[in-house]
Amino acid sequence: MNGETTITSSATTRKVELPVTGMHCASCVLRVEKALASLPGVTSAAVNFAAEKALVEYAADQVGVAGLAEAVRHAGYGVVAEKITFAVQGMHCAGCVQRIEQALQALPGVLSAAANFATEQVVVEYFPSAVAPGELKKAIVAAGDYRVLDAAQSKNDLERLRELDYQKLRRQFLFAAILSAPILLGNTLAMFAPGALLPERIMHFVLLALTLPVYAWAGARFHRGLWISLKNKTADMNTLVSVGTSAAFFYSALVTFWPSVAAATGEHPAVYYDTAAIIVTLILLGRLLEARAKGRTRDAIEKLLRLRGRTARVVRDGGEREIDVDDVRVGDVVIIRPGERIPVDGVVVEGSSTIDEALLTGESLPVEKHVGDEATGGTVNQTGGFRLEARRVGEATTLAQIVRVVREAQGGKAPMQRLADRVAAVFVPVVLAIAALTFVVWWAFGPSPAFTRAMLNAIAVLLIACPCALGLATPTAIMVGTGRGAEHGILIKGGEALEQARRLTAVVFDKTGTLTRGRPAVTDVLPDADHTADELLALAAAAESGSEHPLADAIGRAAAERQLKIPRAENLQATPGRGLSVHIDGATVLLGNAPFLQDHAVDLRGLESAAERPAAEGKTAVYVARDGVVLGLIAVADAIRPEAPAVVDELKRLGLKIVLLSGDSARVAQAVARQAGIDVVLADVRPTDKAAAIRRLQEQGEVVAMVGDGVNDAPALAQADLGLAIGAGADVAIEAGDITLVGESLRGVVTAIRLSRRTVRTIKQNLFWAFGYNVIGIPIAAGVLYPFFGLLLPPIYAALAMAASSVSVVTNSLRLRRVAL
Repeated sequence: MNGETTITSSATTRKVELPVTGMHCASCVLRVEKALASLPGVTSAAVNFAAEKALVEYAADQVGVAGLAEAVRHAGYGVVAEKITFAVQGMHCAGCVQRIEQALQALPGVLSAAANFATEQVVVEYFPSAVAPGELKKAIVAAGDYRVLDAAQSKNDLERLRELDYQKLRRQFLFAAILSAPILLGNTLAMFAPGALLPERIMHFVLLALTLPVYAWAGARFHRGLWISLKNKTADMNTLVSVGTSAAFFYSALVTFWPSVAAATGEHPAVYYDTAAIIVTLILLGRLLEARAKGRTRDAIEKLLRLRGRTARVVRDGGEREIDVDDVRVGDVVIIRPGERIPVDGVVVEGSSTIDEALLTGESLPVEKHVGDEATGGTVNQTGGFRLEARRVGEATTLAQIVRVVREAQGGKAPMQRLADRVAAVFVPVVLAIAALTFVVWWAFGPSPAFTRAMLNAIAVLLIACPCALGLATPTAIMVGTGRGAEHGILIKGGEALEQARRLTAVVFDKTGTLTRGRPAVTDVLPDADHTADELLALAAAAESGSEHPLADAIGRAAAERQLKIPRAENLQATPGRGLSVHIDGATVLLGNAPFLQDHAVDLRGLESAAERPAAEGKTAVYVARDGVVLGLIAVADAIRPEAPAVVDELKRLGLKIVLLSGDSARVAQAVARQAGIDVVLADVRPTDKAAAIRRLQEQGEVVAMVGDGVNDAPALAQADLGLAIGAGADVAIEAGDITLVGESLRGVVTAIRLSRRTVRTIKQNLFWAFGYNVIGIPIAAGVLYPFFGLLLPPIYAALAMAASSVSVVTNSLRLRRVAL
């Protein structure tokens, strides 16, 4: 069946059947086969054009399914795959991310796997007939002590598990903190005033009794993590904490039961129970603060979800009924009262009101809504009551699509994360090696007591190293940045879009529907001396009443706004691109451009000069004649958006080159460009050639953003380094754009670029501090300052620094919530 993928394997080779889309002829078959056969490890590739499948035999140790799919895509064809998102609880650091991704990528049929420590999500792209979702879940669970929820499970289940884990973490921290206080006091007395409170050996046993529950119960998650790491032959943050605390605890226990062991080395039998207990306490405190901070990074999604009303009042069976919003059906008439939140997307069918759309579009001014206007679910009705016919419900609503896009963006990975991922893959083993080297060097060459100093310094190295900060640096900033954008009606589709926005050198605006309103309007009515403006407009509106041309709509709306009486027109005959003729009250009325009237022997009586000014401003002149006599002209134009000049000026201040791209004539495009303040104009560009125009700018060294309406401009949006689809309304999931602006205001372009730059700057700061912290902290913990200043870093301070590092990264990301946009 088309779309299925199967994988079989033998001892040395595997076979996979890939569903390939986009093939049109036999040459496509040859191209796909050649692309696959060129890969190392591929022994055969046979493509079936009719079935749209490629059967490939390959060596799994040389090339994977992802490599095969990439080769097909690189050749210009598609490979059908599915994506699934799992919520995963129990990830503690970047090491967990690596472990989960590796476990999933080892499965046949998995194209890619991206685990996100901050969002606690794993996004898997896979072939469903080669590997089942249940197998994916099993692989995640087998990789560690993780709990996995899929999309079928409710959000409440996930929140409940998060809350349970948080409360358990809180109990463990409070328990450890309460016991650590007397442990610290007792250990200090035992070290500096032995026998002051109790005999030294008895004090040691009391400290052991107090420390054991802290180490064993409060620190159980770290020891369990170490055991899982050993089983999987990996290492993560739990490894560092467990090894460090275990070294302090078991050395102290050894000294407690057999003090002669320490005496044999020439050292005083000191114990370090306080080190083990307080390290556990501080790391738990760090985890607790980190969990709270990570929860705050999810606030944007929570705000969006709260916009969705729980109930709706609908008209059914001749009366009003209040039902759950999930039970609203397309076609239902929903009653909206003043002050209520609109539950679904629809069209106003009765009444009028003003609606506050700020929480979805970022626009502060309320929007008037009348019969025939669309209203969006999640917005707030203000002044009047009205009735709404439901058009989009459930997952099809604008709000649901916004939440989906933001979640996908937050669940993905930014290119900047790749460096951190590469470091994280080897981070913990390198730290363990440095700790071992530190122990050996201090024990062999350090001053007395050498063994004690060696052990404490090695523990300090283990504890100050923080893979958590590396794992949180990028995703937390993306979570806050994309969430902040969603609050302003800006949907950023992931880290790659953020990075591209930072690199921009040029912004290209489409004209119609983007820089202009996309709806022509009458701007001037110029009658001759014998007629009034209203007479001319009424006659023109009557002539255009049977036409579907955009100019006819503009003239009709202008006449309606003036409440003019429109005579009846008959026998309409249209000449495309030139004009039309009709009969009105027995007279022949002509409407069209100058050549059209001249072809009908109408003397324009010098009106050509009157048309020069509107033409210079990019307006279209429509002449009106009756029975061979010209009566005047009407100027129609697609008005520029009022905010356009200010937006263009702001983009210029950001150092960007601004270009206008239009299919209109050079004169019209230049007129619009002058009004907007744009210096570079590309006119007479057909829709099919817009992508080529973007490509030429890129060949000149520009990093280009294309701003368009997301429909006719889709090829140009896809070609650009960054595509911004503006005014998308309900269709927020435009695939061609990297950033979608829900509202129609151009101000979103400036806001999107500004927010992207600030978010990327925050990511860089986070990565700098995450790397810098470890690069500086680990050598200090190892004792490099001791020969020069006599300074050593106690393990307790190292644990405090580790806890503070990840919290500081998340806190820095949260600063984006307060950035002025």
